[in-house]
Amino acid sequence: MKERNLGQSELSVSTISYGCMSLGTDVSHAESLLAKAVDLGITHFDTADLYDQGLNEELVGRILKPYRKDITIATKVGNRFTPGEQGWTWAPTKEYILQQVDESLRRLQTDYIDLYQLHGGTMDDPIDEIIEAFEMLQQKGKIRAYGISSIRPNVIQTYVEKANIASVMMQYSLLDRRPEEWLDYLHDNGVSVIARGPLAKGLLATNGHDKRKHAIRQEGYLSYDGQELQTTLSQLENHFPSKLTAASLQYVLHHPAVACVIPGASKLEQLTDIAKTPSVDLTDDDIKFMKQLTKEDRYKNHRER
Repeated sequence: MKERNLGQSELSVSTISYGCMSLGTDVSHAESLLAKAVDLGITHFDTADLYDQGLNEELVGRILKPYRKDITIATKVGNRFTPGEQGWTWAPTKEYILQQVDESLRRLQTDYIDLYQLHGGTMDDPIDEIIEAFEMLQQKGKIRAYGISSIRPNVIQTYVEKANIASVMMQYSLLDRRPEEWLDYLHDNGVSVIARGPLAKGLLATNGHDKRKHAIRQEGYLSYDGQELQTTLSQLENHFPSKLTAASLQYVLHHPAVACVIPGASKLEQLTDIAKTPSVDLTDDDIKFMKQLTKEDRYKNHRER
């Protein structure tokens, strides 16, 4: 598995990483998925304190503990929840971040978090306080690097200018090309992109013809109506027979700003399919075809500061 540096930090991550939100709560199943991921060469695992109200962190920490020195773990903070109660609130403060990092460290059974990420962000947040908190944690050695998870242009620009972030997590796929407007800017500023949702809810998976995918194909996806989506997917499937998953992930990875993609996999066969990505190379003609076929939309909101 290939690795890339994460921004200007000391971290390197596998280009195909693992989004742990899809692990579920069945311990034996989670064990089989994470063990298989490690066996396939995946070295970067992404979780969050919010996923299953901390249970996801606990599973990741316990299962991956034997591999800790050979992997990197990312988690997120900023959403407040009460264990056992439904819902959460967005209220990131310096005090809360400094408190919650210890909870994540405990659940993850580790002395340090490789990448600590703000799990969202608005221009109304106490941004300077938040940055101070992450800088303090880095100085104390509790985290090795920090970043944000956001799709808001004004928030991203503000953190790039004010903070020493290593990465921005953004939803980015062949069917959601809105981040492309910012890739050169982030790369020029030494900030990496971590691409979540790179398979667009399974629409771009080679073997994704389940009921959920069928429903989405009928309803449409983002700016694609149902008919546009079905036509686009049919042409992609014809162009990349038996390797649409890998081709879709390689498309996202083709820009040097993107350090890794973090598809989720809830089944072993999905994980195996994802892991084939490094064996597929896209030509310039492939990239051109994919760009011409799909929409280059842009974010319309959250642009003013």
